[in-house]
Amino acid sequence: MPVLRLYLDEDADLKTDYRLSRASLQHLIGMLRSHQDHGWGHYLEVLVFVFWLASATSYRVVSRCFNIPRSTVHEMVHRVTKKLLKLNNLVIHFPSHADLENVGNGFAQLAGSPAFSRVVGSIDGCQIRVKPPSADAQCYLNRKLFYSVQLQAVSRPPGDVPGYFYRIPGSVHDTRVLKNSPLYTQQLYPPEGFCILGDGGYPCLSAPIALITPYKEPVRLVVARRFNHRHAKARSIIERSFGIMKTRWRSIFFKSLEVKPTFAPQVIACCTILHNICVSNGDIMEPAEEVFRPDDNADQPHLHQDQQRGEQIREHMAAAVSARMVWWQLLRLSHCSSRGMSPPDGGNKGRRLDRWPPPKCLIHEGVPLPRPRSGFA
Repeated sequence: MPVLRLYLDEDADLKTDYRLSRASLQHLIGMLRSHQDHGWGHYLEVLVFVFWLASATSYRVVSRCFNIPRSTVHEMVHRVTKKLLKLNNLVIHFPSHADLENVGNGFAQLAGSPAFSRVVGSIDGCQIRVKPPSADAQCYLNRKLFYSVQLQAVSRPPGDVPGYFYRIPGSVHDTRVLKNSPLYTQQLYPPEGFCILGDGGYPCLSAPIALITPYKEPVRLVVARRFNHRHAKARSIIERSFGIMKTRWRSIFFKSLEVKPTFAPQVIACCTILHNICVSNGDIMEPAEEVFRPDDNADQPHLHQDQQRGEQIREHMAAAVSARMVWWQLLRLSHCSSRGMSPPDGGNKGRRLDRWPPPKCLIHEGVPLPRPRSGFA
């Protein structure tokens, strides 16, 4: 049993076969241990389950690797799955009110603008291949013409998933998945005064939850372009989280699961739980280029009667982004003027830097510029 001997060798790298670091695997074994577990049986169960998940192969192949009956592998996989799902609320939970400020600061750093300090999550969906059920198979056929179920998740820095929703067939639009999720129906997240970010496949909302999307392309105004750029940088954390999960569980996300359709959502939930366990242990696999791409949703969302538009929130955020960028430009010009230097921007050469108002290239539509206290006449 070379796979089992690999675990017993303390110097061996487990990521090749188990896709987890030794620290993450030991942490998982400890979390799943119960009072009824004795001896090596518990270790073997977890190793069989993780190896099966990492390889996404049949029970027959796993039984040969560990030299145990195929029926035993089936029992182990389902038993560990049930144990792991019981850890869901312990591992996956929304941040407390005291942690929201730190989460917002993380998004502000990602975006490079304090205008995103009230953002506490980034939401997106991911298609996971499954074998279609015998009934209603067409519901699982997505727009990319393969059968799948959707995993909709919210992510935050440093890449863990505080909330997710699954079981929805792949043909369903992202907006409809959101509307059927507890995140929306029960208004679980974000709390009042905060918002989450989504791509153009979602509607821009202020109620029942605050969900801010980018301006629809093509964008002409400079303010909108700047906001979309910062928005994309902040929203990229969910794409990175999916990229890490796809890199770690390539066999799960890129081939149809060799399980019954009713069991597939539980496997997806286990992958999400393991992702958070790995992130908490610093076990992060950098996303490969071929998997670090979001699942684009080309259809435009539609508002429903119980939804309120969030364009006003977006306008305030966009104005704050551009206003701060203008101030940085003004401060840079003021610094150059005080030293008798030309500004780094070649487009402003030859212009006086000691007059107000500033050059037109620094003025943007809809963004009022207060008169600076110093540095300008």
